[in-house]
Amino acid sequence: MIRIANATAVEFDPPRVRRDVEILIAGTTIVAVTEGGNATALVDRRPETVIDAAGHIVYPGLVCSHHHYYSGLSRGILATIGPTPDFASTLRNLWWRLDQAADAGSLYASGMICSIDAIRAGTTAVIDHSASPCFIRGSLDTLKRAFERVGLRGATCYETTDRHGRDGMLEGIEENRAFARQIDAEKEAGSWSGLTEAHIGGHALFTIPEDGMEAIADAVRSTGRGFHVHVAEDRYDVGHSHVTYGEDLVARLDRHGVLDERSIIVHGTFLAPAEVELLNERDVFVVHNCRSNMNNGVGYNENLPAIDNLALGTDGIGADMLEEFKHAYFKHRDAHGPMWPDGFLRALAAGNRLLERTFGGRYGRLEPGYTADIVINEYDPPTPLVAENIAGHIAFGLGSAGTHTVIVGGSVVYRDREFPFDVDEVYADARSQTKALWDRMDAIAP
Repeated sequence: MIRIANATAVEFDPPRVRRDVEILIAGTTIVAVTEGGNATALVDRRPETVIDAAGHIVYPGLVCSHHHYYSGLSRGILATIGPTPDFASTLRNLWWRLDQAADAGSLYASGMICSIDAIRAGTTAVIDHSASPCFIRGSLDTLKRAFERVGLRGATCYETTDRHGRDGMLEGIEENRAFARQIDAEKEAGSWSGLTEAHIGGHALFTIPEDGMEAIADAVRSTGRGFHVHVAEDRYDVGHSHVTYGEDLVARLDRHGVLDERSIIVHGTFLAPAEVELLNERDVFVVHNCRSNMNNGVGYNENLPAIDNLALGTDGIGADMLEEFKHAYFKHRDAHGPMWPDGFLRALAAGNRLLERTFGGRYGRLEPGYTADIVINEYDPPTPLVAENIAGHIAFGLGSAGTHTVIVGGSVVYRDREFPFDVDEVYADARSQTKALWDRMDAIAP
């Protein structure tokens, strides 16, 4: 058992602040919560670990609802990139060469670095979308090993694409299917860590032909997993669908039967109002990735206020979700949007509903029966912190640098800013893998 004492407990949706709170964790779950110094319910419990959170705030773990772990070794990239004046050339000259250069060693190192960064930022769960066309079979299990070594909760998938031919496309679909079946087998055998899950992945609809969509739909049905795909990130995707298929992007997805409560639509920057309405009807999640949109210069998503299931992701720019919140809010204000910080607080917390649909269980509250994914942050508010202004504190103050201790699934994975494994060794391997990765990129023509 773990006991967190003397906490200021903060929850995001619905917002709530409680002081002098004690939280008791048994196994993977919160089993008791008391407040106001009344710990009588915990008197007979003798936890193995006691964490004093006096002077800190405690909140449910954050969720990055869309990431690209394969890009974790691209920071400060020195490979020759070539011109990137638009979105299509950025894909061709940078990202499609990086993913093609990935191998087992670089992908594992990238998975470790991304997971470490996530935990340090107070992000306890990541929904990943992977690509490594020269290392497809076994790639998702490689990422799984990184999730589990660090202790991060992660769902991943392989981004199906025809960029490397039909055989590569079908191999990607089978990697998704095989990984989902692996998770199912672990659950049946009682060996599942509880930390990893699967989706069925697709790159974007302009690189998935009709036979690819048919095979993806079959994988979705046969595995019971949701479809995770980029949609309308750039206007090119929209135009391609109209010219090639004579229909909107969302209509094409719906025709193939892959839109339901398990689906994750990424970006949605240029969806028409009718498409947003259909996504809402199908109870689909749409993930906004503000910093990535700004970095790629694709334009601003004016659909945000109309999306019922809006969540926040990073599209590979780390997993600092408090930083992503800030950028999402400030960019929205810069675009004269109508949403205030509380709207983005709901989007930040919505990642927990995605976890519930993916992993089962309950997430995102500090209450008995909820999964014990918990962050302790050293933030000391200089102004009153109450339910009504939590979002304002995140927008203008609270940051991930204060992350002190992190619990995932009832296990302390980061305490007093330390991991229980040799981080220097992980970083040394990452630097070695990065040099080789960048060299391989330079050998790949745009």
